[in-house]
Amino acid sequence: MDRSEITEILDRPLSQELLARDLTRLAYVAQDGTPRNVPIAFTWSGTEIVMCTAKNAPKLPSLRANPMVALTIDTEVHPPKILLIRGRAELDVVDGIPEEYLQMNGNYEMTAEQRVEWEAEVRSLYDGMVRIVVTPTWAKLIDFETTLPSAVEELVKQRAECQQA
Repeated sequence: MDRSEITEILDRPLSQELLARDLTRLAYVAQDGTPRNVPIAFTWSGTEIVMCTAKNAPKLPSLRANPMVALTIDTEVHPPKILLIRGRAELDVVDGIPEEYLQMNGNYEMTAEQRVEWEAEVRSLYDGMVRIVVTPTWAKLIDFETTLPSAVEELVKQRAECQQA
């Protein structure tokens, strides 16, 4: 998939709505060869998905060994709206708390007092974090109105061909 196709998909209004959500599901292959799929907070920079995690997170050795990942951002209503993204995770160890971490967790409902307490707790717990940065190399938006999963698209096409015959 070329960059212009990815950009066209990610620039769609529904994609932008999904990219403004709080959580994605990060899929990767663990070092023991088994799949993992974990929910994780994220933010969209306009070109990259940025997630932050503890420097001792179990996923980091796996991502260093095999940085290929898949992300799913979706809704909980029917029909679901789903944004699928694939890419390569780049790991960036940073001192202190990345601004993205504070931004991505700013969407949760907190009073101003709760926010101050939460941020103080975060700053006292982490001396640094790892930014997991994914630049999309593939994307698909499924809305079940104008776009469908590829297997369903194939079945619809086959049904139409049978009806025409």
